[in-house]
Amino acid sequence: MKRSLALILTLASGFALSAAAQTTVAPATAPGPAKIAVIAFQVAVAQTNEGQRNFADLQKKYDPRRQQLKVLSDDIDNLSKQLQASADKLTPAEQQSKATAIDTKKKQLDRDAQDAQNDFQQEMQDVYNTLASKVYDVMQSYAELKGYTLVLDVSQQQSPVLYASTATNITKEIIDAYNVKSGIPAPPATPAAGGVDAPKPTPRTAPRPPAAH
Repeated sequence: MKRSLALILTLASGFALSAAAQTTVAPATAPGPAKIAVIAFQVAVAQTNEGQRNFADLQKKYDPRRQQLKVLSDDIDNLSKQLQASADKLTPAEQQSKATAIDTKKKQLDRDAQDAQNDFQQEMQDVYNTLASKVYDVMQSYAELKGYTLVLDVSQQQSPVLYASTATNITKEIIDAYNVKSGIPAPPATPAAGGVDAPKPTPRTAPRPPAAH
């Protein structure tokens, strides 16, 4: 299932995922030619069948809260229009009372939206970190099996990789290998129009998986 992996509405904006990047050092071996691969690790995590399923489930979980925010926002818009339309018929005291009521609702909307964003952000971090650790294990096993001496993550915004041949990119191989290991089927295709894309942690702040022990 193809998804653009965009952040969902306002609830998913401004992710602040943080974790220390760690690297697994392979046991010392006899000197030989380096064999290097690259991977868009965050993309790999999000595009596994399990990732797509988990992210979609998280979106569904927050649908009621998004709807509540929309209802409150629409209510504020309607009250504002009513106040503007009837301003000349109201006394100054009545105008002030209605304006105060609207302002109170706006503050409530801001608080509720911030709370929803923070809650979503935390759950998104938990979902990503849990899955990233498992995908990392598959990637490490694959790299050892194929004899790679170094795997570079090109999904990081500050990645030092300026060029890499497509033949060295193992992103799809890791996605496929993880799907086989997890046994989770691909989610059903959904129409692109009107759909909500699966979120993806931003490259700048998304955590890299812990080193295997």
